[in-house]
Amino acid sequence: MARPPAGTILGTDGVRRCGFAGTDPLYTRYHDREWGFPVRSDRRLFEKICLEGFQSGLAWITILRKRENFRAAFQNFEIERVARMNTRSVARLLKDRGIVRHRGKIESTLNNARRARELMREYGSLAAFVWSFEPEPSQRPRRITKPTLAKLTQTPASVALSQALKDRGWTFVGPTNIYAFMQSMGLVNDHLEGCSSRPEVAAARLRFRPSIPRGC
Repeated sequence: MARPPAGTILGTDGVRRCGFAGTDPLYTRYHDREWGFPVRSDRRLFEKICLEGFQSGLAWITILRKRENFRAAFQNFEIERVARMNTRSVARLLKDRGIVRHRGKIESTLNNARRARELMREYGSLAAFVWSFEPEPSQRPRRITKPTLAKLTQTPASVALSQALKDRGWTFVGPTNIYAFMQSMGLVNDHLEGCSSRPEVAAARLRFRPSIPRGC
């Protein structure tokens, strides 16, 4: 009998997944329906960048369990609405037990909304800017295995996107956070070989067309 692909697990439903999905139904749904599928929605891209910032130092499942609370607290991550939040909003959110109450991360979310608004005026959409950093196939490993993935905490593309955002005034956008963002939003397909979602994500990426910046 062939050995199961390293790093994958077989769920009670008979579906083979990346090991990080574990057995928590919330996490398995996130793995199966969201992680790695390409996204062009500015709202969703902005939300994920912000949540990656909040996740720093914590497990992603912690943020995932609080995601609906975060959406309620931050105007569903509608960029224009978050950009209008102010110091009173920060004070209110610091009392909100449903989210991660970290002043720097809360203030960063408001700042990044304003920076996103500026970037959207320049590029036409946040998606157009973000997807311009999608790595070329030649920059990617030929196979995504557990040992390979363990080394991919950041990449030249995530370093470049991180620096570009920092140059525009964004915060909590280090290259490791940004690589996790790129993985989840489908700029790369890091589902492991043998994971049932890997071919589904590959097909979705082939069909995907990101927004095009104005003037291009």
